[in-house]
Amino acid sequence: MREHVTDPYVQQARKEGWRSRAAFKLMEIDDHDKLLRPGDVVVDLGAAPGGWSQVAARRVGPEGRVFALDLLEMQGLSGVEFIQGDFREDAVLQRLDILLAGQRPHLTLSDMAPNISGVALVDQARGMALAERALEFAVARLHPQGAFLVKAFQGSDYDSFIKTMRERFIRVATRKPKASRDRSAELYLLGRGLIDVPPVLAPRT
Repeated sequence: MREHVTDPYVQQARKEGWRSRAAFKLMEIDDHDKLLRPGDVVVDLGAAPGGWSQVAARRVGPEGRVFALDLLEMQGLSGVEFIQGDFREDAVLQRLDILLAGQRPHLTLSDMAPNISGVALVDQARGMALAERALEFAVARLHPQGAFLVKAFQGSDYDSFIKTMRERFIRVATRKPKASRDRSAELYLLGRGLIDVPPVLAPRT
């Protein structure tokens, strides 16, 4: 708790009105990789409390669209369309596909982390399972030249996940933003350009 309260990114987030310190992670990555452009369509998986969606909405502007999905409730954000539910469930995906109306997202974001059990091997496995499901989602819906940014945890499944990313995307890069704590096993993987583009998804009603 003391570390959180004294964290400079937490203090800066409060001062500048960001939902979470995680906002600075996405801003740094976007400043470097130019992922968010005016008019883009963005999907943020596991979005609550909304730090990444908040950054995305500001950077894509009023011409863009940001869809945030999470099991938890999330306070409304200007420029963000929120769907509460599990993105792995068909009913939630149907709601999203209707809103997308055949559009393919230019960027899919996933900063998800599992509920911590305290058992490192279990937590790492759960974290990578979430990353794998987010990858499945992104590959099925992304624009052919789109990008996928996902939190991954170093451990036994990490190398296998990177291999899968490289089978799905033309370019894959690793990012460790300054706001990511040094002691954390988290890294961010960025995939750009789908190798195989799936058929266009028709909105389901």
